[in-house]
Amino acid sequence: MATKNFPAVATKNEAKPIAFLSRQYIDGVYIPSGLLLVGCAICKIDWMPYAVALVVALGSWKIYINQVKKVLKPDTFQEFELKEKTILSPNTAIYRFNLPTMNSILGLPIGQHISVAAILPQPEGPPKETVRSYTPISSDENRGYFDLLIKSYPTGNISKHMASLKIGQTLKVKGPKGAMVYTPNLVKRFGMIAGGTGITPMLQIIRAIIRGRPKNGGTDTTEVDLIFANVNKEDILLKEDLDALAEEDKGFRVHYVLNNPPEKWDGGVGFVTADMIKAKLPPPSSDMKILICGPPPMISAMKKAAESLGYEKARPVSKLVDQVFCF
Repeated sequence: MATKNFPAVATKNEAKPIAFLSRQYIDGVYIPSGLLLVGCAICKIDWMPYAVALVVALGSWKIYINQVKKVLKPDTFQEFELKEKTILSPNTAIYRFNLPTMNSILGLPIGQHISVAAILPQPEGPPKETVRSYTPISSDENRGYFDLLIKSYPTGNISKHMASLKIGQTLKVKGPKGAMVYTPNLVKRFGMIAGGTGITPMLQIIRAIIRGRPKNGGTDTTEVDLIFANVNKEDILLKEDLDALAEEDKGFRVHYVLNNPPEKWDGGVGFVTADMIKAKLPPPSSDMKILICGPPPMISAMKKAAESLGYEKARPVSKLVDQVFCF
């Protein structure tokens, strides 16, 4: 186990197609192939057809194994090995799981989540399979692994199981799941309300928006305002990452709210209210969405607050077209 800071935007193992003039292909395909053909031409010209066939076969295999491969299956659980566990607090950690190869990705669209399953003991009767949904804080920009941010609760099922996992043990995962699929410029503005580990789908979307900015070669100009509610300051997950993203990108703003603020706290205090939403998030319009994720009581309260401010009434199960979308 380790304790360390995670970068605001992942920069390693990014799942971008490997250019055919990259050093990897020059050193691994072109130079060895050229040497083989030249050597064959000098020493045994009669073997040239075989040498060409070998070069084509090995070059094709090299190109094939370097292609990005999606591993998720929507109807089948697969097991992935725990590679690393990074402790953030006594009951919260980032769990990094290996994918089959260094060129594998989950294949998870931005905004969607995965299902995690485990056979767990029951108070009465035999053990049974329990399934919960989680949104990775990594994305398909990252090859070879995926990261889950999980807070363990005394009465939790999967979260307690996760906390008990040892390096080398496996987790059952399937997906993608969910109605939210983010695409660049889906709306002009997002207003986000997150509580606790409800930050994970928001962070996934925020990172995707910032990666897609014109300065990074994309076209995404979406504005984002996030209200992030927690009990204590030490409960604010990935605060350094969020602050770094806000510093990097002026189109993203984060507003913290605490039930028990420390002295000289300059953020919001108490529960998230309709007044806070009105002050910090975009007003109702056809080119914006409110995204909500957090504990069920918070989601219920935020739905009512949003409706009182003139936003469209949230459905019991959200759809992509909804103005108020709850994860």
